[in-house]
Amino acid sequence: MTRLWNRLQHRVRSSRKRPVDQASLEDARSQVNRRLGQVAVVMMLALLIVLFRFAQLQLFEHDAFAARAENNRVELQAVAPNRGLIKDRSGRVLAENRAAYRLVVVPERVEDSDVLLNTIDELVGLSADELERYQQGIERARRFQPVLLKGNLTDEQVAILALQRHRLQGMEVEPYLIRHYPHGSALAHVIGYVARINEQDLARLPPDNYRASTHTGRTGIERQYEALLHGQSGVERVETNARGRVVRVLERTDPIPGENIWLSIDLDLQLRAIEAMGEYSGAVVAMHIETGEVLALVSQPGFDPNLFVNGIGQVEYQALLRSPYRPLFNRFLSGGYEPGSTVKPLIALAGLDAGLITPETRVFSSGEYQLPGHSRRYRDWREGGHGWVDLRASLEQSVNVFYYQLAVELGIDQISRELALFGFGQRTGIDLPGESDGVLPSRSWKRATLDEPWYPGETVITGIGQGFTIVTPLQLALATAALAGQGRAAPPRLLAIEPRKQMIAHKQEHWQAVHQGLSDVINGPRGTARAIADRMNHPAAGKTGTAQVFGRPQNEEAIPAEELPEFLRNHALFIGFTPLEAPRIAVAVVIEHGGGGSTVAAPVAAEVLDLAMELF
Repeated sequence: MTRLWNRLQHRVRSSRKRPVDQASLEDARSQVNRRLGQVAVVMMLALLIVLFRFAQLQLFEHDAFAARAENNRVELQAVAPNRGLIKDRSGRVLAENRAAYRLVVVPERVEDSDVLLNTIDELVGLSADELERYQQGIERARRFQPVLLKGNLTDEQVAILALQRHRLQGMEVEPYLIRHYPHGSALAHVIGYVARINEQDLARLPPDNYRASTHTGRTGIERQYEALLHGQSGVERVETNARGRVVRVLERTDPIPGENIWLSIDLDLQLRAIEAMGEYSGAVVAMHIETGEVLALVSQPGFDPNLFVNGIGQVEYQALLRSPYRPLFNRFLSGGYEPGSTVKPLIALAGLDAGLITPETRVFSSGEYQLPGHSRRYRDWREGGHGWVDLRASLEQSVNVFYYQLAVELGIDQISRELALFGFGQRTGIDLPGESDGVLPSRSWKRATLDEPWYPGETVITGIGQGFTIVTPLQLALATAALAGQGRAAPPRLLAIEPRKQMIAHKQEHWQAVHQGLSDVINGPRGTARAIADRMNHPAAGKTGTAQVFGRPQNEEAIPAEELPEFLRNHALFIGFTPLEAPRIAVAVVIEHGGGGSTVAAPVAAEVLDLAMELF
């Protein structure tokens, strides 16, 4: 604009020295006015745009930008709820939240990290796993946020750190609640344990409810009822500065604690079963026949679930994995065992129902059985056999030949249908994760699984619970409950719900005939478990069983159990129920490599049944 005006003045001065050209002057003025007008229009448009944008921000987008500005100043932070307690049927605590202390480090307050870590290591010790987790935490957290270095400090460690605090700038000892299992290994496979949330957990857990949580149920009841035990997270509305540091809490909605749950387990019965098992590995299941409540649920050996709460070290974990006794393996839920002679009552029921035998049917046991046209001999457990036996005696003395012959007459398809009625080959539906199906053999199963036909000899050994048949101790307990209840039993449960009855139809006289034989197993003069009769305060019935681990060739003599290596000895089994009239309690016992069911498994069952009758 200034240059244009100067040029105009220059022309005017020049025009005074020469004659004025009126047309040129008008043309120049017109040009100046045009350009001035254009500039004014541009400035006006720019001003209008600014005013429009200002009005838009103030009138139409004020709320959105105000909220964004508020979010820069105010944050919502989740608050973790307290986890619910787990109790036994009498209210005794099986899983609790215990006050503890942990050591955290605030990175921005640390002058020399290496010196600090070395000093702490000298005072209270730091494992390689703790240091690794600390380094991972440093990478994820802001410098002003505390990072966990060591959890679950002992009182002695807290005292040592308090005395040396002047040397440990940047270190803090914080109180917190830690999950604790007061009975250790006794209920490890039932309760399970909680562990730190990992990437797999984040994929399955609702993120809004776990923003402040550090642990979740990993196994057992802790995982099965995670939704009940965890509770609902709370929220804090906090004011932060430009760096994200909390300045003050503006508003708080308290979290809702997780629910306390009562299990059907009786702690006294659980501990008695463990004590009765001694040093043996195996499983014990005791349940109420009418309601399906599981009263004792043992898998031996167990492990200490407290080791997993803060993260188990590699040394301890590898020791558990490498143990030949597999303490981490849940035997009652996933253990697969041949049922042995415990299936004989079910085979007897199938034969009675099919009309192939009556309670008076007699079979001669010479000690061996052969299929017509076959050379292989199937042995009875007693050398020389048992002579003539009827149904009742066949159960009392566990006569193999009786059931070899009956199995062949029934055929594998009819046997399979009968065992399916009692829950073999299917999960019991207990409220625990990880249950196994077991194996219920049949022609179609073998064709689909092994692509082979079914052979007659396989039917023979199925009649005494050998061969392909695999059951879990839980399945065996449910079958025992159904057998005791004459076809009426509720599936096993740990948390009380309305029981669902399992119904199996057999004639009343057939149930009674089998029950008489099972009573004689304990109370008869030749019963295979007659040794426990004198030690029981309540009349009971049962059936011993032995599952082969090591088979001997046809023409070799039996090797005494005590001469075999431990891991080649037979598994010992026993199923039982009490009282004889209107049975209420059913039990299944599996002792791994225990030898005979009568000598090892039956005494364990006797202890459990007797105490259960006193309690219930």
